[in-house]
Parts: sequence; C-alpha cells; structure tokens
Amino acid sequence: MLAAMLPAAQQAGSKKSVKPKSAATQPTKNGRTASASAARKTTAPRAVAKKRVRTRYSPWSEPTYADSTIGDRLDGEDLTVRRAAVDALGRYNGSVVVADPNTGRVLSMVNQKVALTGAFQPCSTIKLSVAMAALVEGIIDRNTILRVAGKRWNLTDALARSNNPFFASLGEKLGFARFSFYARLFGLGERAGLNIDGEQPGVFPSAPTNSGVGMMTSFGEGIALTPLQLTSLLSALANGGTLYYLQYPRTNEELRDFAPKVRRRLDISHWLSDIRPGMMAAVEYGTARRANYDPNEPVFGKTGTCTDNRTHLGWFGSYNDVGRQKLVVVVLLTGGKGVGGSVAAQVAGNTYKNLSQAEFFNASGQYSPATLVASRSCCGQ
Repeated sequence: MLAAMLPAAQQAGSKKSVKPKSAATQPTKNGRTASASAARKTTAPRAVAKKRVRTRYSPWSEPTYADSTIGDRLDGEDLTVRRAAVDALGRYNGSVVVADPNTGRVLSMVNQKVALTGAFQPCSTIKLSVAMAALVEGIIDRNTILRVAGKRWNLTDALARSNNPFFASLGEKLGFARFSFYARLFGLGERAGLNIDGEQPGVFPSAPTNSGVGMMTSFGEGIALTPLQLTSLLSALANGGTLYYLQYPRTNEELRDFAPKVRRRLDISHWLSDIRPGMMAAVEYGTARRANYDPNEPVFGKTGTCTDNRTHLGWFGSYNDVGRQKLVVVVLLTGGKGVGGSVAAQVAGNTYKNLSQAEFFNASGQYSPATLVASRSCCGQ
C-alpha cells in the first residue's frame, strides 16, 4: 500500500534514486518552504509595531495631590497664619481659609482660586444650618431623642457621628420652605465677602431636588457652597450670632481703612449652647477626631464627606477657643482616593497646632501692615 502511494520513480525496481530535500526546500510548520519564507521576508514591507500606551481609568476628575499654592497672591496675607496653613495642607489638593470671627477679616486664603470660585456640595457641613433651624423652630432641643434607623439619637451624638437619618428626619419636619429661609439667613446662596475680587455666590436652589428635602438636609444635595460661605457661617457661630461681611484687605491703604462691617445679626445666641457640645464631641470622639491636637485647646467643628459629580470632597468647618485670638479655619479638599472630612479635620487641627506652637494665640490680636502685606514670595509648597 505504501509503495502504491509513491510516484512511479520511487517505487520498488526503479533505479532512479531520490535526492533528499535541502534545508531550503524543507517545509516549515506553516507549510511554506524556508526559501519561500525568506523571500517573503525580503520582499514584504516591514511593519512597524506601534506600542500601545494604556492609561489607567480613574473615576475622579481631580487629583488628590497638587501644589495648592500656585497662582496665589500674597499681598494681604498674614504670613504667620499662611505658613501654618500651607504646612498643614501639605501635598493635598485643596483650600484653607483662616479668618477672625470677631471682625470678618480674612487672614489667609490658601488656593485663592478654589476659595473664591469653587462652589461644591457642602456634604454634611449642611447639618449645622439644619440643626440651628430645628433648634430655633422648637422642633428639637439638646436633649430631644429621635429614633431613626432603629437607634436612639440626640443632637450632640448626631452631630458628632454625622448621622444622616437624624438630619434627614429634621429636614422632613422642617420642610423645604423653613429650611430654605434659615439657610439663606445664614448666608447660603449669596456672596460672603465685601468687594472681594472674583468671589462667586454659590448656589441655593428654589426647590428641593428629586431626592427630596431629606437628602438636602443630610448631604447638601442640590446646594453649592463656597469655602468663604462656610467661613462666614462658622464665624457667626463662633462670635455669638453676628454675620460679618468677610473682608480681605490687600494694601496698606485698605488696612488703614479697615473696619468690621455687619451684614446682619442673627438672634441665635440662646441656642448656641445646644449646638456647641455636638461640635466639640465631633472633635473629641466623632468624625473630626484628627483635629484634636490638644485637649487644653478645644476645637469645635463639623466634617463633610461626599462625591460631587466625579470629585470626592472633604470639608471641615471649625473654630477654636484658645487665648485671646479666636480663629475660624475652613478646609476643603478635592480629589479622589484618600480625601474625606476626617483628613480635612486633620489639616485644620495641624493649622491650629502650628499657630499654637508659634504662640499666635498668646499675641495681642493686633495685625500690623508689615505682617499683612507681603512683598515677596512666601509659603509655597
């Protein structure tokens, strides 16, 4: 059978010998001979392989780390305060605003572009406005217990732990009209500063979002808040209810003519003793624990953490009560992984700590033009 499959010249009895094929004519694995393959290699144009560069997808539109001092003007900055804030902010992408709550003077504004034009969802910092509205309206007092999500909460623990169902419930009890009235009274939706170049007013909606008023009063959904607006609100809580226009003197002339200007006086002093324990508890054992740098130098504050579109936000609004120089420190962090209210609280706590170590709170409280008006570079990253 095998012989029948060979050509006649190769069958038995044939005197013609079969020459072995050379290497050049041996078939390769793909069926072509080596010579054919070689010819193909020499005649076919060489294809240039393009290296595919793969970029890793990120769900975030803002980087977590950046030099937040780029573009800042230093005229008008208290350089001691600025150094403390820049050092505390470190590599994080964000803004720090420090102000005197008893005059409305802005002492330092790190990342001025974000502080002036950046309006973001306030996250859980909105709970300060909600709590004050509910207290004034008599819906709750400091000792009122609400049962939400299967647990019993009072105002102090709800602020300390930033309990969302508690404040959603308060929002439903207030209703949008009353909540809107107090939020606007506290300065949301309007410029906080007086003649501060570039400042934007943020946004307060005319109606609740489709998710309802509860999401507004627990997460700030539908609201756009600026760092200056939160600074103004915290200043009023710190000084007993006076909502000053924030002022940012940049020249010797502006410093010489500086005088505090009242936007309106809020009749809230009676209820401040109900809200302060929750703000202190947030720092002592709650969401703002990282701000607690010294039990003898108390900090009062409220954190906020949420996502605004593709930007993760970390807020912390605060004031201290140390020595003769009370300050408000507001921190906003923007980015992705690693950003949150607890980190913003740490930045604020380190700002207070740096100033304490510089004996800032033991100073007389007077700011000199030489201190405030910078003529050279200071306090970059």
